[in-house]
Amino acid sequence: MNEPVQIQSRDFWVKVVEMLQQNWALLAPESPPGVRVYFINDASGVFDEIAFISADEACKALGRNGFFRFVDDKEAQSILCPPSGPFHRYPHPNGPIYSSGRFWR
Repeated sequence: MNEPVQIQSRDFWVKVVEMLQQNWALLAPESPPGVRVYFINDASGVFDEIAFISADEACKALGRNGFFRFVDDKEAQSILCPPSGPFHRYPHPNGPIYSSGRFWR
């Protein structure tokens, strides 16, 4: 499944899942007003997404779930490299881990 996903933002959020594995997130505005968070693996594969009513709500939810804004963490910038795109659909081996609520508060 290599369907392209167009995401303009490069303001990454990141969650370190385990040694040498990160989950990345990007916010994209939607119509009607709202925002969609795309969850991306290190190989630019979009494996899940969640819609929110605002960017503020999305950012709060990301923080509550262990994600942090990449640009705000100089140490993370020195050791991690966000996926560069182009982005494409790539199903997670465990299904939609965030939108299902299994790993999302």
